[in-house]
Amino acid sequence: MIKIIKYFFQSILIYVLFFIAKVLGIKLSRKIFSKLFLIIGPIFRSTKILEKNLKIFLSVVPHEDKKEIIQNMWKNYGMTFVEYIFLNQLYKSSSHITFKGEKILNNVLKNKKPVIFISGHFANFELMSMELTKKKIKLATIYRPLNNFFLNPFMEFLRKKYICSNQIKKGINGVRDAIEYIKKEFSVALMIDQRVSEGEKISLFGKTALTTTLPAQLSIKYDLDIIPIYIERIRENHFLIEFLEPISNKHFKNKIDLSDKLNKVLENMIIKNPKQWIWTHNRWK
Repeated sequence: MIKIIKYFFQSILIYVLFFIAKVLGIKLSRKIFSKLFLIIGPIFRSTKILEKNLKIFLSVVPHEDKKEIIQNMWKNYGMTFVEYIFLNQLYKSSSHITFKGEKILNNVLKNKKPVIFISGHFANFELMSMELTKKKIKLATIYRPLNNFFLNPFMEFLRKKYICSNQIKKGINGVRDAIEYIKKEFSVALMIDQRVSEGEKISLFGKTALTTTLPAQLSIKYDLDIIPIYIERIRENHFLIEFLEPISNKHFKNKIDLSDKLNKVLENMIIKNPKQWIWTHNRWK
């Protein structure tokens, strides 16, 4: 009962903030909410998890400034938050995106064979699937529903309308759905940076973390290339999306070896821009 009450009041606050952002407009909202989230962010997310995660990261990459990472993460969080209410505006435009490695994507279109797209929660991560669908990639995306059931229906509506109409809920049924989409020659996109209870213990920054092996399993079973995607907010209102070289399952012994490779790719993405990764996920629980 306490959790239901908590979710209710959280959702009311978020809907109010969405309304305020809509009234202010995207440009001003980005500026205001990037500062606001420095204050309210820790209310919604555990600072203990944040500190623990950064301790693991900084033991491997000690030259980074922890305070600067935290501040920039919350600022990016705030801007990403308000951008949800402006997804229709972002969907209709392409002026806010610069692409790198677009030839790789063109090859996917040319070959007409599904691939597995993988990435992590960087910058405004939702824009990656949005831009793939705008590029006419037949796509289904795997997502984790929000715990807050007062807020989740609205977020699902936004995702289906503006990001990707084919949304697959994470879980056993989601795996079946992903397979059905692949059989219909759809590519599948998913994040690999969240902890999964059914995952395998694989190293991430020198410490084992429960890691999804789903992209590796799908790649091996259906002989699909895996294409990592990286997104970075290079200005408040502009993003870089980069398509990295395809990874073939043929170079790996099994799903564990391939998943280990994907974690290494994720590490490189985080090292490249730790200030825009979401450090509040309980990745090494």
